[in-house]
Amino acid sequence: MKPLSYPLLADENIHPVVTETLLGLGKDVLTVRDAGLGGRSDEEVIHLAEKQGRVVLTHDSDFGRLALQSGLRCPGIVYLRPGHRDPSVATQSLQAIEETVGDLEPGFVVVAEHRETQVRIRVRLLADPG
Repeated sequence: MKPLSYPLLADENIHPVVTETLLGLGKDVLTVRDAGLGGRSDEEVIHLAEKQGRVVLTHDSDFGRLALQSGLRCPGIVYLRPGHRDPSVATQSLQAIEETVGDLEPGFVVVAEHRETQVRIRVRLLADPG
């Protein structure tokens, strides 16, 4: 399944316009705030994502490090950088992910780095916890 086809959990640093855009495209998006986790730790956010089978959408690099180093599991993490206040930058990065990244099994980190007029995308698969 493509990364943005999984149910998404939008971190509190994702602009509401971005989540509204995703919802308008028919994506299943739950915000951290709507889940009652506003201001909570990244670990709690990842645990909710794991429990509900959601991919974490964030501007925070700590999620990727946390998943890689501590073995916490959720279907995946989509990390958008830089974390702009202008939602159009994040929206362009998400569009690039949708157009270029194919199907991924759970346990991935997708990094989309917006640079001027281009978006550089990297995919890392997490080691099997078993």
